[in-house]
Amino acid sequence: MSIRHGLLALLERGQMYGYQLRSAFEESTGSTWPLNIGQVYTTLARLERDGLVRSLPESEAGQRPYEITDAGRADLALWFATPISRADRPRDELSIKLALALTTPGVDVRAVVQTQRSATMRALQEFTRLKYASDKPEDLPWRLVLDAMIFQAEAEVRWLDHCETSLVRHRPAPSRPATHPGAVDRADEEARR
Repeated sequence: MSIRHGLLALLERGQMYGYQLRSAFEESTGSTWPLNIGQVYTTLARLERDGLVRSLPESEAGQRPYEITDAGRADLALWFATPISRADRPRDELSIKLALALTTPGVDVRAVVQTQRSATMRALQEFTRLKYASDKPEDLPWRLVLDAMIFQAEAEVRWLDHCETSLVRHRPAPSRPATHPGAVDRADEEARR
């Protein structure tokens, strides 16, 4: 989720200032994505520069509220109507980690898989516990975020099972014996002729 569109969605509810936006964002996402207040104000400045929000006069308490513009509403509507592409998501650090573990000497890849599986299972249990801790209607946004986290953790466990099975079947290619720097392999010499 982009912070930009998250703030636009919150401003669609009504005028808010930075700290209100940060609190509402964290409440809406169940604090799964904590925001630094600097991120909020930097994003608001860009949104204002792009004409998607406008700042209003400061309150007596010195707080500057923002409101969404018509251009901001159009941008938000387009965001909601556009599916998220897998290519738009960040690189998956776990898959990169396992790929590198396979090619790094001295790394026990099975141990890496098991360590990750244990951590993912603990997270899955915690997400499930949190999901059933409350069933109030106003908690639906948070429960939906938890459901997504549960499904992602379950998919990760399935993928780790697949990785483990693949490791059992994996036969590394035999390495070629090293040759002396000046020596030329006969096969290479014959291939050049």
